[in-house]
Amino acid sequence: MTINSTIETILNHRSIRKFKKEKLSTEQIQLLVKSAQQASTSSHVMAYTIIGITDEKIKKALYEVSGHRHVVDNGHLFIFCGDLHRVQLRATESEKNSMAETIESTEQFIVTIIDAALASQNLAIAAESLGLGICYLGSLRNNINAFSSILNLPDHAIPLFGIAVGYPDQQPELKPRLPMEAVYHENTYKADELQIPLLQTFDEEMKAYYKNRSTNKREDTWKQQMIKKYNNSTRMDVSAFVQSKNLNKR
Repeated sequence: MTINSTIETILNHRSIRKFKKEKLSTEQIQLLVKSAQQASTSSHVMAYTIIGITDEKIKKALYEVSGHRHVVDNGHLFIFCGDLHRVQLRATESEKNSMAETIESTEQFIVTIIDAALASQNLAIAAESLGLGICYLGSLRNNINAFSSILNLPDHAIPLFGIAVGYPDQQPELKPRLPMEAVYHENTYKADELQIPLLQTFDEEMKAYYKNRSTNKREDTWKQQMIKKYNNSTRMDVSAFVQSKNLNKR
């Protein structure tokens, strides 16, 4: 099978955390946002808003939430928000009241997450196809109340993540992914006893990757990372915050 340029771009994805000083042009930014907008969307809701950050004071405030320098040092910073505020802007008060139960449902909260994620991945692939690098920034949810306040988000709109985009100033190795057989199951969920050997083999691959990569070498495995991650409660304020925005309440 011939691999076309689109698939080649996808298969060569890596997170870039060090960018050159050059900023993206207005034309590049607009092209990336248009690419994001062409993503699939549930019932044509387009339940997301993208905020481009150009104000250095706002970048600094977001950096203080995230702690990652590429929040500040990048070609352009895009923030993706789940947004069900916009769908109500032209509604009457009576119409808003009749919409409230559905808008506050878990189902519609999931719609905002999926719509934003699909749009963001379109933007990411478009950026990489232009020779740019990208890095997703979930760390902005380290203090989701501050994250939202900095952006002045209204009710029914929540900040989800950022994407730093720019001209790469590093070329990290490709990070291994789980074997396809562990991720792709046919017809029903694969039995645990069939998955465990795949995960054991993957841990050996990850151990070799961390040992041999050019920077930040360490002794680590996927299993160790997952146990550490899910043994530490983080961002537990997100649930209350989302409900305070009148989403995911029903």
